[in-house]
Amino acid sequence: MNRLACFLLLVLLTACDYFEKQKVNSEDLLKEELQTFNWNDVDTYPTFNSCEAMTTKEDSRVCFQNTLLQYVNDYLGSQNIVVSEDVNDTIRLKLIIDNTGLLQIEDITMKPETRFMIPEIDSLLRQSLNGVPKIFPAIKRGQQVTTAFELPVIVKID
Repeated sequence: MNRLACFLLLVLLTACDYFEKQKVNSEDLLKEELQTFNWNDVDTYPTFNSCEAMTTKEDSRVCFQNTLLQYVNDYLGSQNIVVSEDVNDTIRLKLIIDNTGLLQIEDITMKPETRFMIPEIDSLLRQSLNGVPKIFPAIKRGQQVTTAFELPVIVKID
């Protein structure tokens, strides 16, 4: 019986650690959580007031992209661009919208011929985005996040 009592006492003393709650560090939990979801996929895309009525995520993205393209096309159309040869190019603007809604051009990719024919095209594209209305940043899990995307701009001058 003495052995049984010692054994039970030993089991109870070591089992107490089993029931002890471990403290979870909130920073460790956050780091683990941030690694589990895809940052490239946001809950809502950046948007303008004019796009808020869109009901689906894809419609919202298309509205946002079309609104930006409209500003770029309107601005370029209002400029008196003179070329000696036809220009037909798809310029790719790599844009970043930070978590405050600030729009920045990260890179502009185009054919060398386009850059040669329209040397001021970089500054024209940058100026075209100066007049866009307030942008509401993308949302991921209730937090405003920075997003990057590419905007294709077709330039055709005959």
